[in-house]
Amino acid sequence: QVSLVESGGGLVQVGDSLTLSCVVFDGTFRKYQMAWIRQASGKEREIVARISRGSYRSYYSTSVEGRFTIYRDNAKNTVYLHMSPLEPEDTAVYYCAASQQFDPATHLSAYEYWGQGTQVTVSS
Repeated sequence: QVSLVESGGGLVQVGDSLTLSCVVFDGTFRKYQMAWIRQASGKEREIVARISRGSYRSYYSTSVEGRFTIYRDNAKNTVYLHMSPLEPEDTAVYYCAASQQFDPATHLSAYEYWGQGTQVTVSS
């Protein structure tokens, strides 16, 4: 049973920073591509950042590139998302997700395992 647990969300002000964490409980973290996916109220889910198994490649959506950084620590079974500076448009539920797919997991359907989500609210 694979379990993903996110933490680090909260209410912040415009321009603030926040780092989300996601721990994968199954002992084989290094075999997964990892992603952070968000869903704002009334909108579809979007992949904002993803990272390859060995951290060799990362991808960012245009909406967050230059402001967000994804990184992982395979020794701690954890993936992180550092967000700075935050904007009101970043308000959403953020999910981490894991994919065993060999090719880059560019679609939501490629992610077999999901966390429960953590709310990020950016107040102006």
